[in-house]
Parts: sequence; C-alpha cells; structure tokens
Amino acid sequence: MSQTASRNADLQDAGSVLFVDDERAVRLAGQQALELAGFDVTACDGAERALRHLGRDWPGCLVTDVRMPQMDGLSLLAKVRDLDPDLPVIVITGHGDVPMAVEAMRNGAYDFLEKPFPSDRLTETARRAVEKRRLVMENRRLRAQLAGGVDPAGTIVGRTAGIERLRATISAVADTDADVLVFGETGTGKEMVARALHAASGRRKNPFVALNCGAMPEAIFESELFGHEAGAFTGAAKRRIGRIEHAGGGTLFLDEIESMPMHLQVKLLRVIQERVVEPLGSNEQVPVDLRVVAATKADLRQAADAGRFRADLYYRLNVVVLTIPPLRERRDDIPLLFQHFVLQAASRYNREPRTPSRDQLQRLMGQDWPGNVRELRNAADRFVLGLEEAAPAAEPAAAALSLAEQVDLFEKGLIQSELARHRGSVKATIEALSVPRKTFYDKLKRYGLSREDFVE
Repeated sequence: MSQTASRNADLQDAGSVLFVDDERAVRLAGQQALELAGFDVTACDGAERALRHLGRDWPGCLVTDVRMPQMDGLSLLAKVRDLDPDLPVIVITGHGDVPMAVEAMRNGAYDFLEKPFPSDRLTETARRAVEKRRLVMENRRLRAQLAGGVDPAGTIVGRTAGIERLRATISAVADTDADVLVFGETGTGKEMVARALHAASGRRKNPFVALNCGAMPEAIFESELFGHEAGAFTGAAKRRIGRIEHAGGGTLFLDEIESMPMHLQVKLLRVIQERVVEPLGSNEQVPVDLRVVAATKADLRQAADAGRFRADLYYRLNVVVLTIPPLRERRDDIPLLFQHFVLQAASRYNREPRTPSRDQLQRLMGQDWPGNVRELRNAADRFVLGLEEAAPAAEPAAAALSLAEQVDLFEKGLIQSELARHRGSVKATIEALSVPRKTFYDKLKRYGLSREDFVE
C-alpha cells in the first residue's frame, strides 16, 4: 500500500479501482486522487496487465485511458464486457475525442472523463461506479443463496437494542435442546426467528416442520399433528405420520399456538414432557427426538388466567422466551431493513435495485407499520416494481412523537443508512450528507453510533 493509502488507513476503503494509463504522470496523479478519497487503487501501465486482475469477482470499477499502445481502451472495454458485462468501465478520452467517447458509451462504458478533468470529477464518478458494482455483487450473492435453497429473509436485520438482544439470545440457546416460546405481533417475523434457531442448531440437517395452529381446521388437527393408524376413523385408509413424528431429529414450529384446541394442548404437553407421541388408533407410543418452538401474538399468561389456554402448558413453554419488538419500536432499523428487502426483491424480480431518496426514507420512518416487517417487505416489493413510492405520506399515528423526536429519529436513521451504504466510510458518509466532520462525530456521539458497526 502506498504512503498516501497508509495515511487513510483510519478510513474504510471507499471501494476498489483499477486505474490504467500508459503515461506515468497521469497514472500517479489518478492513483493519488483516488487514494486520498479512500479508494483501494491498483494502477497498471497497460491493458494486458490490467486484464490479469479482472474477472466476475472484481469488486470495484475500471478506469482506463482510451489511447494506449498495443491494446487500446476500447479493446480493453470489449474484453471486460466479455468477462463480466456488469463491471463498470470509466474511459478517459483526450480533448476533442468526442466520437471515441460516444463509441465507448455505445459499447457499454459506464461513463467517460475528458482530459483534463478535476480530481473530484474522477472520484465522484468512481464512487458511483463502485456503488453500482456493490449492488450487482450483492444481487448475485442473494441469487446464489436463493438457488442454493438458503432464504436470505432468514437474516435477522437490525442494529437496535431489542434486535441485538434477540440475536444474542438466539446464539446463546440455539445449540441446546431447550424448547422456546417466541412472542411477537403479526408480521414481526416469528417463523424467521424459529428458522434462525433451527439453522444455528445441531438439528439444522434434519427437518424444520411448521404448522399454523390458527389455520388448521379442528376436524383434522389431531390427525395432522399426531398422525393416525389405518382404520383409526372413517376415511383413514392407511397409516399417516403426523407433523410431530415427521419433525424427528429436527424442529417442530407451532405458530399461533394460542389457537390450539384445549383437548389437544393436553396431548402436546405430554409430547413435550415425555418426548413420545401416540398416533390416533394406536396403543403404542412412538419416541420422538425434537425441539418445540411455539409462537404466539397473544399474552398466554392472560389466556391461561382466563381459562383459554392450559396453564401447565404455558409454564412448560415459558422457559426460554424470545420477544420480537414491533417495527414501530425499532424505527432506526427501517432504512437498513428496507434496503435489505429492496435487494431481495430486485433479485426475485430480476430488476435493478432502486435507492430510496432521503424524503422517501423519512416517510418510511414516519409510518407505524401495523403489519410490521411483512408490511415493509411488501412496500419494498412495490417500490422495486415501480408500482408506488417507498411509502405514502406519514399517517397521523406518527404524531405521537414530538417534532424534535421525529427529527432526531429521522436524522439518526439517515446517518445509519448512509454509514451502511458506504460500508462505514466516514469520509464518504460526510460527503453524502454534506456535513462538517466535527458535526458528524458530534452526532455519532449523540445517537450512540459507531462506524465500526457498519464495517463489513
């Protein structure tokens, strides 16, 4: 690393740039300008040397002069397009080379710079190109996860205290056999938490079996959960393995457990206590090795006191409780969550991910989101599809906060969003926000933020 880059070691790199020019003075000047802006720069004196560094995994952009001996910049552009058509290429043209610049843009160049150009024009163009490259690489990562059967929605996104506690508790109990009760409003992601527990446990290679108790008709509930033998009732032509037995070795997730009929709660309690299941029509007990994760949006203690839920089952489940805060109590996470869902939606719909404006982020943070994370995800889908803006105007419910509180909340969320977008780079963030460095650090201290939390 050069001395210039070393002096900027306290800043997170703004990204990677491959700078190609056969003129040593131009090459050094470009490298210095980019390094002062926080970029990690690789400088080459020719196209052939530059090609050794490039490929589909190159994380940044390419800046290349057009007029070079042996292989010129347009030929290099063509070869890069063959390697990866999504790799941004910025071409440098001499004064008066307008036709060459036009040809480069037609051939897929990201942008062009005409000599002589100011340093800030170079760094700003490179910054936009690198940001585009990051989005492309993130999309590819998400698509690879989807193709491999890994659901990116399983990631618990957020940096607020409630989410940090949730992640810490999951890490602490995931690799145990302790049964878990997950509490949260509709749409907060209770099944996501259950899947995270399963994925972090030693049971991850075995089944994750989910059953929504609120959506199961009572007539078939018992058979669906416990299974039945052939002839156990009219229509039972053959033996059926229930969800409990099917979850053997893995995790049984019972969503909306408050909706489970009382007479089946007794049987479930026995399964949890003795780890055996007795199918309908059978006198034999089948041993089961499983973990039970139950989820509810209701206060089970109140339901038990009111006689709507068995108290003994409540106390049996109430050993490890994971509480998911509603979105209105973690507004600071909204910009980060929305960006996460936009990337997911762009990957699913094969669209370019859009970036919400500051006004759109403000409106997002002003919502109460009664449907919680699920509602925010749907809004991100519509935003990517171009069906509507990121969020409608803030509803009256947001007025519960004072004006000063709303301003602080938005400002904190905006700083978090920009730090996340620039991978913790202070220099890039203060430039994006157009604030003095001292003011920026004062606000980090005021809101309890640290750039290290955003460095990947």
